Amino acid sequence: MKFQVMHVSRGMMRLKAAVRRMSLREADLLEASLKKVDGVGRVVVHERTLGVMIYGENGVLNMDAVRRALAAFSYAKAERETELISHNSRALNREYKEKILFHVIYRYARRLFLPLPLRRVYTLLRAVPYAFRALRCLLKGEITVDLLDGIAISVSLLTRDFSTAESVLFLLKLGDYLDCWTYKKSVEDLAKSMALHVEKVWLRTADGGDVLVPVSKIAVGDRVVVSSGSMIPLDGVVEEGDVTVNQSSLTGESAPAAKRVGGAVFAGSVVEEGRCVIRVTERYGENKYDRIVRMIEDSEKLKSDAENRAGHLADRLVPWSLGGSALTYLLTRDVTKAVSVLMVDFSCALKLSMPLSVLSAMGEAGRHRITVKGGKYLEKIAQGKTIIFDKTGTLTRACPTVAEVIPFNGQDEREMLRVAACLEEHFPHSMANAVVRAAKERGIDHEEMHSEVDYIVAHGIASDINGEKVIIGSYHFVFEDEGVSVADTDRERFAALPDHFSLLYLAIGGVLSAVICVADPLRPEAKAVIAALKTAGFEKTVMLTGDSAHTAKVIAGEVGVDDFRGEVLPEDKAAYIRSEQAAGRTVVMIGDGINDAPALSYADVSVAVGTGAAIAREVADITISAEDLYELVLLKELADGLMRRIRGNYRFVMTFNGALIFFGALGILPPALSALLHNSSTLLLSLGSMTKLLKR
Repeated sequence: MKFQVMHVSRGMMRLKAAVRRMSLREADLLEASLKKVDGVGRVVVHERTLGVMIYGENGVLNMDAVRRALAAFSYAKAERETELISHNSRALNREYKEKILFHVIYRYARRLFLPLPLRRVYTLLRAVPYAFRALRCLLKGEITVDLLDGIAISVSLLTRDFSTAESVLFLLKLGDYLDCWTYKKSVEDLAKSMALHVEKVWLRTADGGDVLVPVSKIAVGDRVVVSSGSMIPLDGVVEEGDVTVNQSSLTGESAPAAKRVGGAVFAGSVVEEGRCVIRVTERYGENKYDRIVRMIEDSEKLKSDAENRAGHLADRLVPWSLGGSALTYLLTRDVTKAVSVLMVDFSCALKLSMPLSVLSAMGEAGRHRITVKGGKYLEKIAQGKTIIFDKTGTLTRACPTVAEVIPFNGQDEREMLRVAACLEEHFPHSMANAVVRAAKERGIDHEEMHSEVDYIVAHGIASDINGEKVIIGSYHFVFEDEGVSVADTDRERFAALPDHFSLLYLAIGGVLSAVICVADPLRPEAKAVIAALKTAGFEKTVMLTGDSAHTAKVIAGEVGVDDFRGEVLPEDKAAYIRSEQAAGRTVVMIGDGINDAPALSYADVSVAVGTGAAIAREVADITISAEDLYELVLLKELADGLMRRIRGNYRFVMTFNGALIFFGALGILPPALSALLHNSSTLLLSLGSMTKLLKR
């Protein structure tokens, strides 16, 4: 496929596809394919104009990689290699843009070409549904916005003010389109952000071995292996093993569900304990998406407290609007003045601008690679007083490296690294990834040679190799829980182990066999981010880690946190959070590992690092990509900006609409002008609520 280069800069390339037309699916395939190119941060494809905008990560675009990808691109190849979900925002955006455009054009076309009598008949017909809804509210004894809208339109028609009635009908319909569009788009964007990002799975072969293959290669009937802490990538039935599964993202249940042989499991849930073999019953794709959409639509996750307050306040103000109109008529005996008051209500602006503000903020967060699972979590971030960090993979780099492997008990260094990698490859944690990566870099083949693997949260891994028990993990797990001993000839070397590394202890047959030294460098921006978060309003910054107290003290001093704890277990982190909450503080927890899951679930709002364990992302309310911890500062600025916008919207709605009612009651504003100013202000306020909150 050919492209014409229109513009190139350091961090962006603008192209035009050399084709006559582009379908929605073709645009999605092109966009998804280009997003997979190394160094590409964001891609925007305009199917109508055939334009393609490619943006680099961190403001730098690898032009050579992009050119190679463009030269090799074809729709046939993209169809084979790219998985697309069945729903996308592109079709939704086109649908509602066309609806709104047609609605506006049709209004002015009626004014130009339709005779006045026919326009009035059309307005009467359009008003009938609103009148019936108002009548239903009266019969049920409900005083809501529907009642106010119906009375306003009906009174306008009874006073033969067809122009005002037509304007009100037009703006109400336009508001319905905007409300429906933003809600559906937010649901789709949120569902896509919560969708699985599983690229490879362990496939159980016919000879009983496990092979790592792309998820797109898995067919119905294949068997896949899922271990503790990993996400279940596909719908299926448990064929071997007993596990407990966290499926809160699908069912809303907080308690893990036990799954035994024959039990059904679903894509997107996470194995908390155990290991199982699943026979796949559904291919990866739309079923997971559909379930998420239903979950979002059936829940109140999207609603922040501010939105709920706005809705309740809007409904409570309806009787006051009706009473004000009636009082104006009783005092003045002027229908026009009474109708002017009736034409203004507070509900439209409150009920439309508040959700738009929240959903727009969530969308803006998504553009910064921050996934927010509900508006109420942004509100909690703005209220946050204590922020707690895990260390490994959070304050330190998400990619620790093995600096040294020290063998003990006469063992071979390469063989010990092979054993460690064989155990660790099943568990998606930054320390485990470092061990596996070190074996790969040294050309060590670590094929399966163990039996069932047991993962003990925040401690380590246990298995059997050639009839001997093999464990790897923390000092507490290996020496205190498992009672491992050190050979007499190794005691001097053991006492001289370096204390500036994170240490993994490997024992075979109850005797220490190797110590793996993992360098876990501090993120360069960590200290500045901690300082920026304090400036942004957090009163207390804390670091909790399972590492040694000495390591914790060193890191805490370097980053400048107010408090720290070392050698803490998952239950200790949760207890610390509860103590902060008992002191009246709103707690934000940042973590990435399996051992962080309990603390994340206890916090008022939890933030998971995107490169961490699946269960941490599952439990967390917000996920950051973790390329840069400044995303946390952006998140705080975004949340604070949202709350300022919401408060500003409140003030504007109450002041402006209150002024319209006052001038309408005095007879200064006629009903048509009151309706026009009210609905225009609502529309402008709603459009303003969708603008960017961040200035940088």
